[in-house]
Amino acid sequence: MGKTKREEHIPLLKNVALKDEATEVRREAVSSIGRLRSPAIVSVLSEILTDDDPKIVLQAIRGLLTFKDDASVSKQLKSFRNHPNEMIQKVIKKEYYSSASNTLPKQAHKVSYDFLKNVIVLGDVRKVLEAVPDESFHLTFTSPPYYNARDYSIYKSYQEYLDLLKEVFELTHQKTKEGRFLIVNTSPIIIPRVSRQHSSKRYPIPFDVHNFLVNMGWEFIDDIVWKKPETSVKNRNAGFLQHRKPLAYKPNAVTEYLMVYRKETDRLIDWNMRQYDKETVEESKVEDGYETSNVWEIAPKHDKVHSAVFPVELCRRVVKYYSFKGDLVFDPFAGSGTFGKVAESLNRFFFLTEQELEYFDYMKINFAEADVFEDTKIAPNFLTLDQFREREK
Repeated sequence: MGKTKREEHIPLLKNVALKDEATEVRREAVSSIGRLRSPAIVSVLSEILTDDDPKIVLQAIRGLLTFKDDASVSKQLKSFRNHPNEMIQKVIKKEYYSSASNTLPKQAHKVSYDFLKNVIVLGDVRKVLEAVPDESFHLTFTSPPYYNARDYSIYKSYQEYLDLLKEVFELTHQKTKEGRFLIVNTSPIIIPRVSRQHSSKRYPIPFDVHNFLVNMGWEFIDDIVWKKPETSVKNRNAGFLQHRKPLAYKPNAVTEYLMVYRKETDRLIDWNMRQYDKETVEESKVEDGYETSNVWEIAPKHDKVHSAVFPVELCRRVVKYYSFKGDLVFDPFAGSGTFGKVAESLNRFFFLTEQELEYFDYMKINFAEADVFEDTKIAPNFLTLDQFREREK
């Protein structure tokens, strides 16, 4: 009916839009009104803007945007800037208040600083990032230290731990290019009980981290579940197996989360893709056989030095799915450096930070043994914080 462009259909469509019981039917009626693109629909859509259903309001706004150059329509739409619904706010912000442009010099977005390429810095990542220019990284993938569950990550309190992560990810946000990705590998952890008279404590790290990430400007995109073989994880239900008493059931934790975020922007993903030349896009395409679900079944990797090492396959998927060849990828808690080695093998550059000297030295051994750097023009460069600051100058 909307495609017929016949204004006599407006009363019928309005009646459906306001009174039908099905939201999708109402939304389609509003959409049909908008397709008429006639000044006669302005008053009708303005009335529909008072609806309680945000999906209906959004469809009415879409129809009215055709007439946003009209002063009265523009004033009405701008009044929705502080609407309680976040999607309505986002649409109005993009249409009226965004400074984003969809055009940039070709390939300007993909450019990286040479002094950051294939560099590993020993030091507190917060201090290191002070010397990194804003909008340097295309992708960050990391697994933060476990809260008081490993010898290398002891904190006075859970809040101190969260405050550290908040600082790191705020700085990472500044150093990430517009519209590019942050992927955080975390899982709830258990602090064992002190004695039989006390209970253990389970901390929901992914969910607490998520809250401050979205508030600082990371848009939540996906949750990927990393599933491990049950034989590879600690057995938590041995006691329950013996007595089978209700309330004491404890499942074996075979999953971790890969929480996927994108630096908030008014631009769509296509804008990021257009920053690359055709050859780079073609060479970066993901081959057949990619994972189609959000459950990734990958066995963990065990290491004699580091107790929490990324599996190569986990890194390979993240690099290929969320970056282009030639991009600069970042891991603020590098550990054994697996992410960097995988990135280089896939023709990306890496920037890694690690504050534990034992793991920094271990990375030197790992990278020396890797054959992926034999043909590269930029060999891995291991620097102290002071050396990196001098290099940046």
